[in-house]
Amino acid sequence: MIQVAVMGYGTVGSGVVEVIEKNKAEINKKSGEDIHIKYILDLRDFPGDPYADKVVHDVEQILTDPEVKIICETMGGIKPAYDFTKRALLAGKSVCTSNKELVATHGPELIKIAHENKCNYLFEASVGGGIPIIRPLNYSLTAEKIDAITGILNGTTNYILTKMEKEGADFDDVLKEAQEKGYAERNPEADVEGYDACRKIAILSSLMCGKNVKYEDIYTEGITQITATDFVYARKMGKTIKLLAQSKEENGRFYAMVAPFMISRDHPLYMVNDVFNAVCVHGNMLGDSMYYGRGAGKLPTASAVVSDVVDCARHIGKVIMCFWDNEDVVLTGIEQASRRFFVRVAADKESKALQTFGSASVIEADVPGEFAFVTDRMTEKEFNEKAEKVGILSRIRIEE
Repeated sequence: MIQVAVMGYGTVGSGVVEVIEKNKAEINKKSGEDIHIKYILDLRDFPGDPYADKVVHDVEQILTDPEVKIICETMGGIKPAYDFTKRALLAGKSVCTSNKELVATHGPELIKIAHENKCNYLFEASVGGGIPIIRPLNYSLTAEKIDAITGILNGTTNYILTKMEKEGADFDDVLKEAQEKGYAERNPEADVEGYDACRKIAILSSLMCGKNVKYEDIYTEGITQITATDFVYARKMGKTIKLLAQSKEENGRFYAMVAPFMISRDHPLYMVNDVFNAVCVHGNMLGDSMYYGRGAGKLPTASAVVSDVVDCARHIGKVIMCFWDNEDVVLTGIEQASRRFFVRVAADKESKALQTFGSASVIEADVPGEFAFVTDRMTEKEFNEKAEKVGILSRIRIEE
């Protein structure tokens, strides 16, 4: 029997307990061992909860108990999760986590400590909720040179953009509805400003290149400036707007960014709607592969945590390889990246815009007082210089 502790009995932590208890027969069969939850760490009491007798308030009970071999860290945040995780790994206890903030900030350090102590630090649930993406990058695609990852990695923003497109609604109205339904936090900044997706693409980028991509170095732009009018134009163009997180390696340069993009109907991410997430991975031999599913939520995320528990149970005392060194990657500034841009200007600036940008594809959408067009391919730096001369209303990048 393998004893497991759960740190944090919130949404994901309670989901982990539920998955282990409900799917006990399947999990034990696939683990080759009986998995048993011994402790649940939380500051609160849970009178009437079926697992109230397992709740403890002192982390020392878990960290000093030699029977506990695997810990599920579902607390979130950096403090005290980092300290608890580090101490657990130093004690030879494997840790499975859904904590993207901690993984993005201290991932290589914690992986190194785990391996030095013959245990594992696994984080399948930190990106994409229940979508298997970390394990494919570590195991299934090991024969590949991965050169690009592009994904819709935040369910809240995808839900908002989907509603704006389908209903012609404004951002603020849809955000309020998303909060009422529980899809958006009371303070939605981490989601709508792109910070959540940024941390996730930092993790995937690090696994892609085997070195550390710092999320603080990734250009990040959210969806707060996207309007219902943008979707009027997008519809005319046969496109939609998605918040994409992407990293690419081109000619020895490594780019990473999070921003809204227009994508066409033939793009594999076009039909990823509502709270669903998807990740497209490009390998030099395989070409494109795509991973799709629920990117958040209690049980999908908990399922991913428990999949790591099963992996740890199969490898007690053994190291599961994860290639993520602590050497920092120097990202190339996005100023060098080239693409086309969708641009809106006031109607009286039409001639100046065409003169400045040269040849452009005009978009007719009967929006009063505006002139819209798509530029030729150019670098971000070139675009910004031209846009400043003209004085534009807005721009959205186009993903080819």
